[in-house]
Amino acid sequence: MVAMTTAPPPVREPAWALSRSAISYWLAEGIVESLFLGLGTAAFLLFVPAADGTPLPVLRWLVPIAVGIYAVVAIGIRPRLRHRVHRWEVTGDAVYTVTGWLSRTWTLVPISRIQTVDVTRGALQQLFGLASVAVLTASSQGTVRVPHLETDIAHRVADDLARRAEQVRDQAT
Repeated sequence: MVAMTTAPPPVREPAWALSRSAISYWLAEGIVESLFLGLGTAAFLLFVPAADGTPLPVLRWLVPIAVGIYAVVAIGIRPRLRHRVHRWEVTGDAVYTVTGWLSRTWTLVPISRIQTVDVTRGALQQLFGLASVAVLTASSQGTVRVPHLETDIAHRVADDLARRAEQVRDQAT
């Protein structure tokens, strides 16, 4: 008996960017992170006394500068850059994603491998009208997440993927 195999889907860049609201989401996330770091820095400067002759005075300047640099990157650079590099696409054969702004991760999940499709909406995502789609496979490394889609698009994508995965399972039996 000869086993039939199908050709793997072609490797290429996914076609779709995330919702533009993802920029606002990441901006809000960066502001919250920066505020917490700023509060921690203020507590450090307020409660840790400056001692002459120790490296502590250097830290008194380096910590606020580092937090300031982080805030500029987290608020001014990271949201737009992430939006530019995060991509996704659902084709007849697979779900494709590219994520990461420093370290890029390219993921492909064939439709035939899909076991579960989940839509999640975190509290902050709800404020921006966003949802994430998680496509799970039996493999521990097989989960692909499409974050920060508009809610209606996320539900349509999840319904479409679940329906197509069911059709593939029905054809295999």
